[in-house]
Amino acid sequence: MHTLLPTLPPHAKDPVCGMAVDPTRTPHWAEYRGTRYSFCCPHCREKFLADPERYLAPRPTAPPPMAPPAAAYLCPMHPEVVAATPGPCPRCGMALEPAAADAPRKDPELAEMQRRLWVSAALTAPVLLLAMGHSLLPLSARWQVLAQLALASPVVLWGGWPFFQRAWRSLRSRSLNMFTLIGLGVAAAYGYSLLAALAPSLLRATVRGGGGQVPVYFEAAATIVTLVLLGQVLELSARRKTGAAIRALMDLAPATARRLRDDGSEEDVPLQAVEVGDRLRVRPGEKIPVDGLVVEGSSALDESMVTGEAMPVAKGPGEGVIGGTLNRQGTLVIRAERVGQETLLARIVALVSEAQRSRAPMQRLADRVAAVFVPIVVVVAALTFAAWLALGPEPRLAHAVVNAVAVLVIACPCALGLATPMSVVVAMGKGATAGVLFRNAEALELLGKVDTLVVDKTGTLTEGKPRVEDVRALPPFTPDQILSLAASVELASEHPLAEAVVQRAKEHGLPISSVERFAAAAGQGVAGQVGGRRVVVGNQDLLRAQGVETAPLQAAAEAASGASTAWVAVDGQLAGLLVIADTLKPSAAEAIAGLQGEGLGVVMVTGDNPATARAVAAKLGIARVEAHVLPEQKAAVVRALVREGRTVAMAGDGINDAPALAAAHVGIAMGTGTDVAKETAAVTLVKGDLGGILRARKLSRATIRNIKQNLFWAFFYNTVAVPIAAGVLYPFFGLTLSPMIAAAAMSFSDVSVVGNALRLYRLKL
Repeated sequence: MHTLLPTLPPHAKDPVCGMAVDPTRTPHWAEYRGTRYSFCCPHCREKFLADPERYLAPRPTAPPPMAPPAAAYLCPMHPEVVAATPGPCPRCGMALEPAAADAPRKDPELAEMQRRLWVSAALTAPVLLLAMGHSLLPLSARWQVLAQLALASPVVLWGGWPFFQRAWRSLRSRSLNMFTLIGLGVAAAYGYSLLAALAPSLLRATVRGGGGQVPVYFEAAATIVTLVLLGQVLELSARRKTGAAIRALMDLAPATARRLRDDGSEEDVPLQAVEVGDRLRVRPGEKIPVDGLVVEGSSALDESMVTGEAMPVAKGPGEGVIGGTLNRQGTLVIRAERVGQETLLARIVALVSEAQRSRAPMQRLADRVAAVFVPIVVVVAALTFAAWLALGPEPRLAHAVVNAVAVLVIACPCALGLATPMSVVVAMGKGATAGVLFRNAEALELLGKVDTLVVDKTGTLTEGKPRVEDVRALPPFTPDQILSLAASVELASEHPLAEAVVQRAKEHGLPISSVERFAAAAGQGVAGQVGGRRVVVGNQDLLRAQGVETAPLQAAAEAASGASTAWVAVDGQLAGLLVIADTLKPSAAEAIAGLQGEGLGVVMVTGDNPATARAVAAKLGIARVEAHVLPEQKAAVVRALVREGRTVAMAGDGINDAPALAAAHVGIAMGTGTDVAKETAAVTLVKGDLGGILRARKLSRATIRNIKQNLFWAFFYNTVAVPIAAGVLYPFFGLTLSPMIAAAAMSFSDVSVVGNALRLYRLKL
């Protein structure tokens, strides 16, 4: 019988993350100052080894403040604006949105705007009838004007009150925005008409029309308010659709789980009541409630909503399952490992929600333009008023007011501000449903510009589940002794090759002893004391550095073309050689060909020996290979490519390749399960499949095109509309732009931007 590591206490906690360590699984552990510490994952173990004192120091009793708070509301155009309650943004006046992805689905801003719209539309219709059909109505001109005043006043003063509030707030804070222009425009039209209706004698005769009546524009003021309300309703409704992907992900988790009691009975419990270690039954057609391991049964799971892969995935005992995925066939019993906010699904929702609030570099152009746009429009409106008052036809004052109002209303910069954030929000949600997670909008924008991809081999191009194919031993050792000693040392390592050695020893029923004085050399191998013997398992460089001569097995190592070799030394003497093979991922060749077809240069970097690296590269058609590369040297390779002027993406496992991921313009972490929850790269492929890079690049490029389209039409719209509203066509064609048409054009320009962004949902990845 082999000896396992010491049994953990029932509620052992990881000193890094505080999570419970499962005593039934092979633990990741490290020894520090004579004490062994166990960890729930290799990532936590590495963080502990880098700075043990940090994690052994007493933890503060009060948790650090988190920003933004769960109940916070953020502006879609200015994510730095945080408020405790819903309302308008103090900078741009747009409705704030909840920061938390699980916030209530009801939108009070939308409901309020809809109520004001219906009342305003009902009152505006007779105002338009009175203004346009006055000759057909049996009312005197004076009574018609007063009727318009009575009907339009509630529309302007009640229906448009939110716009006046936001306009006043923008003037007080000197943050001029779209509502500044709307408020000024409606106030000018309504104020002039109010004066003309109640005190027409104060206006000069030159203002009067052919019948001596002073023209009023109550219908323009009321219609502008109604159309702006319509635009707000359509925009808010469309903005809600941009979060459809995240809401769909949140809806994947079932509300209850079927828990197995110790006596064999079952009970349905709320999902919030499930704890780590609980055994749960999942029947055909039900969703997996939490992340866990299959204990009994086998089935095929539909993981497409989380990973983007349409093919069902076979699951059996010992294999991990993801919460929210669909059990299609057999009955499973799983053991809960990650619950609540620790599940992959919850982490994805949190990551995407945070990324949606980030700002793309392309947004900076729109921000600079918007900062000066509103003041310029106010100046243009003033000049328009002055020009029509001095040079226009009679009644000059009326024409001056109407055209100035048209300039103010049509030049609303909302479309310009929405151009980038709406596309980013939709793209982030689309990526999440395709198994691609972007940490921020900058990564989304940069990935489409990448021209060089650096890839790790193990776990990226290959399955990362190698098997020991051959064991060579030098007398007096036998192959079983070599495998037993190597497995005893490798049991404490998290490297995929180490797992292959341990698995092979278990399959052969060989003893695995406890190890003392364990040490790991990054990218080279491990060493430890087993039964009083010093055992070293690693690559050729590690053994040579310790003075071990490898010549006796050199020919056997060279013959293992396309496979990895692990050399074994005992008490300073070469004892044997393990030949370990790792199969290529099924989609690796197709993905590499597709990336190269897009013009990307692909560079493979690996810590493996050159012969193995070249064999794998030849199968995939990769021309440039960097082998025998340590983790820190991988970062040097990436920095060298950056110095050559290339835009570099690095794809690796997110842990050993962390330095290279950080050195690249875009780091891409390949991982599945809860590894994704701890990723630090700019992009994470949930499935850990290189085909995800193709999907991510396609989404990136489509998003950049979408943003450019939005920005172009926003710029083009304002560039053309403002001069027309000012009356530039009047001297040539006698044409002017009605403020009502200006309001309709302004509202639908905002909706068109959001609608264009929503087209990304139809993108086939």
